[in-house]
Amino acid sequence: QKVNMENILKKAQTVGQEKHRNNVDKIIQYGTAGFRTRGEYLDHVIYRMGLLAALRSKVKRATIGVMITASHNPEEDNGVKLVDPLGEMLEASWEPIATSLANVKDADLGSKLEEIIKTVDIDISAPSKVFIGRDTRPSSLPLAQACIDGANVFSSIITDYGLLSTPQLHYMVRCNNTNNEYGQPNEQGYYKKLSTAFKLLRGDNPSNKQYKSVLHIDGANGVGALKVENLQSHLGDSITIKVTNDGSSGKLNHLCGADYVKVGQQCPENMIIEAGDRCASFDGDADRIVYFYGDKEGTFHLLDGDKIATLVAGYLKDLVSKCGCDLDLGLVQTAYANGSSTNYITEQLKVPVACAKTGVKHLHHRALDFDIGVYFEANGHGTVTFSDKAQNKIKTAKDDQTLSSEQREAAEKLKNVIDLINQTVGDAISDMLLVETILHTKGWDISEWNSAYKDLPNRQLKVKVKDRTVIETTDAERRTTSPSGLQEAIDAIVAKYNNGRSFVRPSGTEDVVRVYAESDTRQNADMLAHEVSVKVYELAGGVGDAPVAPEF
Repeated sequence: QKVNMENILKKAQTVGQEKHRNNVDKIIQYGTAGFRTRGEYLDHVIYRMGLLAALRSKVKRATIGVMITASHNPEEDNGVKLVDPLGEMLEASWEPIATSLANVKDADLGSKLEEIIKTVDIDISAPSKVFIGRDTRPSSLPLAQACIDGANVFSSIITDYGLLSTPQLHYMVRCNNTNNEYGQPNEQGYYKKLSTAFKLLRGDNPSNKQYKSVLHIDGANGVGALKVENLQSHLGDSITIKVTNDGSSGKLNHLCGADYVKVGQQCPENMIIEAGDRCASFDGDADRIVYFYGDKEGTFHLLDGDKIATLVAGYLKDLVSKCGCDLDLGLVQTAYANGSSTNYITEQLKVPVACAKTGVKHLHHRALDFDIGVYFEANGHGTVTFSDKAQNKIKTAKDDQTLSSEQREAAEKLKNVIDLINQTVGDAISDMLLVETILHTKGWDISEWNSAYKDLPNRQLKVKVKDRTVIETTDAERRTTSPSGLQEAIDAIVAKYNNGRSFVRPSGTEDVVRVYAESDTRQNADMLAHEVSVKVYELAGGVGDAPVAPEF
């Protein structure tokens, strides 16, 4: 093994120096979204993540995924993240390992790999298996090759899926590592599982009361547009999906996509819709979704992750109640959740709410504390997790002849809902089908859904700073502990506004501080966000032009 190890480490270093040199004079960090920066800075990083994925596979004795995407970022950016055996995010303790490997000098790559192998106690003679997926960015194809070169150093068995949505890769990894118990690890298996469950829940009539079976999708000029068009053939006439921004022209995430719609609270470019049309927007790698519509007065209405979460939680609570299963249902939000949604969930739906730090890995982890855990970030990233206990109880109930037919029918629906949901991670396509299922069941059009509760007007702003790490937070990012005096200043500003709430947090991907504010009117929300932005600029080392007050 020693000779083998020496040869492998030498090969890793040689391939790196000959084909994937580290010519980047900056430190890059593995964060919530993996690595993310300009595409041209990532070749050596993704080569090394191919190496690391192989090592992780040897440790876990399981398939590891590598997804090449920068999600909602501009087309010029790219990124990479590793997917653990059950389709979850990379274990947190391996994030610093990924960071140190990505940033080491070329001459020290072999010794760094040797250090990781010894520290983690990896048997490099163990087999390794790596699944690779990528989005539609021009830089993604050559970067995928860099990953393949890395995984090949350790003689990994590699499956290169080519173009996939991020959630599809998570799904493939879980399927493979559960011996196909979760589904078939290929695209057709993914479409078949989701479409079968959707059609069983929908029944024979595509429309119901105010619900009409036509949905308009903004595909963000990304991979989700391609995949939803593939899905349509499996759905038959159960729903008609009309896709705009399908990637045939226009840039990825440019003036379109879930982030553009959510942050700007406006319709994406190229989408021509009529009043009341039900619309949804994916992000670039199809792991986020938000809904929206325009009313007869021409007013834009956004239904974000909070609205989706409340719709889903209410539906699941009703089914759990009807089937008589004793299950603990809870909803997980972040500080970005609109105050009105939190009040509605706790006071109207009577569903417990937990708050977690921003980032899907934090929400997912907290959701696992419930038998059925619903989590959505306000940006539209979320899913539902079902514990083994919940799945077993539901499975038993649907076949239990001592229960009433209504109880068994509710359990059967819950079983199909489990198949409809991609539990591994937020999935725009799966979440879309879930929302459409619930609206169809209720017979609601989009305005009826929107009227369940009224969002407090809110505003998100970004402040450029020299170093985002000067901002430190506590209480699930709802309060700052650094820099000194900032939280006191925010508290004093918030106190001036009716129903005011504001918090700030450092971006996970760029040197900006994100500001969130909500209040009773649009003008007050905008002014509150502005005043807090000014304080961040003053106290946290703002760079460039100072924040400009909004015009009314």
